[in-house]
Amino acid sequence: MPLLPALMAGLTYVLAITSTAAIESNDPGLWVNEWPKTNFSQASISFDDIKDGGPPKDGIPPIDEPVFARSSDVDLPDIEPVIGVIIEGTARAYPLRLLVWHEIVNDQIGATPFTVTFCPLCNTGIVFDRRLGDTVLDFGTTGKLRNSDLVMYDRQTESWWQQFTGEAIVGDMTGAILDTIPARLESFANFRTRALEVDTAGGWVLVPNDETMRAYGITPYVGYDSLEKPFLYNGPLPNEVAPLERIVRVGDRAWSLGLIKEKGEIVIEGGTRIGWDSGQASALDRSAIAQGLDVGNVVVETKTSDGRWVDDVYTVDFAFAFRAFYPTVPIITE
Repeated sequence: MPLLPALMAGLTYVLAITSTAAIESNDPGLWVNEWPKTNFSQASISFDDIKDGGPPKDGIPPIDEPVFARSSDVDLPDIEPVIGVIIEGTARAYPLRLLVWHEIVNDQIGATPFTVTFCPLCNTGIVFDRRLGDTVLDFGTTGKLRNSDLVMYDRQTESWWQQFTGEAIVGDMTGAILDTIPARLESFANFRTRALEVDTAGGWVLVPNDETMRAYGITPYVGYDSLEKPFLYNGPLPNEVAPLERIVRVGDRAWSLGLIKEKGEIVIEGGTRIGWDSGQASALDRSAIAQGLDVGNVVVETKTSDGRWVDDVYTVDFAFAFRAFYPTVPIITE
């Protein structure tokens, strides 16, 4: 299916695009009315790299008051993807059927405030600690993209943040970096299994505040997995794999998902292992997410000094996004 019909299909709020080129408006002078608090004199990037994805500030609305239901009470297919988080003995799942429409969830478990983020164009799901010094930040969507990746903003200073790196790139917070919380991009079935280890009810699942707000369970990114080139991106492309092949990023290194799938498990220096098993659907393939391509589950764990295996921070990104932010680092394919 051609890109525009697949993306638009009556869901124009997502990107609000009428051509295959981004809407160019990278002059900060054109942004000040919408962003009166943003200090555009502070920036670590070129404004030429910022593209207008279409929606205005929070046009893709973040979830600020998340609602959860017991996993045993949620009718979610086992194969559907979720971002699973376990903090202080509480397990929560954030289904991509919601995150493709909202991209950001501001949440808190116990004393830990955090933000769950997902950029559909890069397939990048990251959970950030919202604390920066004594300040707790709340995040929203700018409607801007850089390297096809979500540019977030904090509501306290309206600084802009790169989701892929967790770094503030524009505004008073420029140069600050958010801490990342270990999380898994996993199937709902795998989440429930993990959650049972800390919660006999199998954990909690994010559910819509309003079921009628969006077409939850349907992706507005139909066929994105199958494109030859990424959308709204003009940067360097990887030589090792196709631009929209998935890679597993741990720190500043990356392995092709195909290699990990072939081997089942890879052990890297420092006592870290990367494993794969089947059973997770892509949220960027078929219209009904549960019918999407089985891209499998990735687990990255590191061995502690006392011999325990604990979750490490990782992401499953499209290869072009890794190349954009790590232009000289090779993707390991063998």
